[in-house]
Amino acid sequence: MTETVIINLGQEAVKTVLLVAGPPLGLGILVGLLVSIFQATTQIQEQTLTFVPKIIAVLVSIVVFGSWMLRILIDFGERLLGNLHLYIS
Repeated sequence: MTETVIINLGQEAVKTVLLVAGPPLGLGILVGLLVSIFQATTQIQEQTLTFVPKIIAVLVSIVVFGSWMLRILIDFGERLLGNLHLYIS
């Protein structure tokens, strides 16, 4: 296994992780920002108020984007196993 193969495999793995984790994390950040703006304007400083909307947003994003995320992971796994002969030297 050469250094180029290792670097390409690492880049592909990082790209896959970012693609799969992006929608839930992005939606969680957006909802957290909206809740913090709401808390600042209403001066409600309840700590549990931030967690429930974030959890719901992440769960909804997993339900909505779940099949797409699974397809990305399956494609990565198929490419990884399909090129297994290149990794063994």
